[in-house]
Amino acid sequence: MGDGWSDGTNSVARRESGQAETVAANRSWWDREAEDYLDEHGDFLGDAELVWGPEGWTESQLRVLGPPEALRGADVLEFGGGAAQGGRWCAAQGARVVSSDLSSGMLRTARHIDARSPGPAPTLLQSDATRLGLADSSFDIVFSAYGATPFVADSAGLMVELARVLRPGGTLAFSTSHPIRWAFPDVPGPEGLTATASYFDETPYVEDEGGRAGYVEHHRTMGHRIAEILEAGLVLRAVLEPEWPADNTAVWGGWSPLRGQRFPGTAIFVATRPRG
Repeated sequence: MGDGWSDGTNSVARRESGQAETVAANRSWWDREAEDYLDEHGDFLGDAELVWGPEGWTESQLRVLGPPEALRGADVLEFGGGAAQGGRWCAAQGARVVSSDLSSGMLRTARHIDARSPGPAPTLLQSDATRLGLADSSFDIVFSAYGATPFVADSAGLMVELARVLRPGGTLAFSTSHPIRWAFPDVPGPEGLTATASYFDETPYVEDEGGRAGYVEHHRTMGHRIAEILEAGLVLRAVLEPEWPADNTAVWGGWSPLRGQRFPGTAIFVATRPRG
């Protein structure tokens, strides 16, 4: 999975990786790769745009979070926000935004963008998304575009933590790699069109560097993702599987027009916390 092997990667494997190892590996990886990631994908993501995935669909197009006026005056948390592009877009709509990320390197890139951006900037917070350290019921909207969800071992605990900080009646929305992709090789060409692994195998993907994990991604089936949302006490409102736009010719790691025209690359989950 991911964007390809990192410098220093000796081997890749499907093996178990717990929360502590996963956090340490991914914090180090994103600290090291933050600037290169922004150099490679910054034009695609923009400085103040909420792009839901490599397909290129934006919040302005999909309205996953609701009508734009729903953001005006709202308290919004972007978890796994990276360089806070999505949080910056929400702030421009009039929201009060906190953008959190595990990586100090990613938050450093966020500050660089803030320095050159004319619009309002979100408050930045370095935090493990499974342990946010924020008050209960403090946000109207909690969202992430590909942040945190595939990079934590305790994804059930993540949903519980996000539900905790969400106000009754509030919305949780997050995008992540579509679960079906884990059955296919993560390459953009024809080799990526034939399933070679079991969709039901939830063993993590681990890049090893000198005997330690350097990067980890975690897979959940569609059924398990939905179950984790429901078990956190949330009400699932929608699961979106955006098609590949005809005008997007970009290749992003294993995402490509060839594959995107045949099966989904992104899943977007939308849930609310009950009022009662």
